[in-house]
Amino acid sequence: MRNRVIVGCIGIPLILVVLFVLPKPLTPTLIAVLSAVGTYEAMHAIGMNHPRIALYTAVLAIIVPFWVYGGESRVVALTVLLVYLLLVFVEGFVSNFRVKIDRVGGAFFFALIISYCLSSVVRMGMLDDEMRTACVLLPIALPFVVDIAAMLTGMFLGKHPLVPELSPKKTVEGAIGGLVGGVLTCVIYGLIFQKIAGVDANFYFLAVYGILGGVISQVGDLAFSYIKRTRKIKDFGTLLPGHGGVLDRFDSVIFCAPLVEILMAWIPAFK
Repeated sequence: MRNRVIVGCIGIPLILVVLFVLPKPLTPTLIAVLSAVGTYEAMHAIGMNHPRIALYTAVLAIIVPFWVYGGESRVVALTVLLVYLLLVFVEGFVSNFRVKIDRVGGAFFFALIISYCLSSVVRMGMLDDEMRTACVLLPIALPFVVDIAAMLTGMFLGKHPLVPELSPKKTVEGAIGGLVGGVLTCVIYGLIFQKIAGVDANFYFLAVYGILGGVISQVGDLAFSYIKRTRKIKDFGTLLPGHGGVLDRFDSVIFCAPLVEILMAWIPAFK
């Protein structure tokens, strides 16, 4: 717990500085770093240890957030994918076909899913100043608080296991606490940024964000727990003491960030 608090005290201010203080291009840089490290952790988990293919895949994960920031050009995407495919299959030929194609496919899957889903934060960071200020933090703050609320509620009130075969410590009471925490987070978030950014907040929509975000965040956590259980590992990495790896901390953000972007488009909570 002590290490978790220390990492949070360092990491949260760092994220806030990148999102709100430093120039906009630093947002895709932050997401690119998280994507590359998360992709590396996922590749290590599935046994994709070919050094050059791992490097190409990590570079692909780095490129995606900048591609999103640059306008998601179709020509750029096709060029990058074509080069990646050529490099991967050349490596397969050179290694006398010892590269396992299922692990290459898994690495490619994780690179695209992790980087593109996290890039929802990049797209929100490209909004006009007032809307950017109001929206860009929510995809990160919501799943973080849901996770903390679920953990604390489970510690003090948890009695009924939620999915014991995936995560023995998660409880039904904790999941409900996460949903409540999600709703409160979104409502309080709306109150704060209504004052800071001068935007109008729709608190009914924000409550919907909290409920759906609370559900999808916990689904994301369980989804990556499923990967860890199938690969018989406790954590994806050791980069963040008390948390594990980047994927152990940002697994729920990978699911929640696209949801928040979709909700912002369909039922915008800020105007």
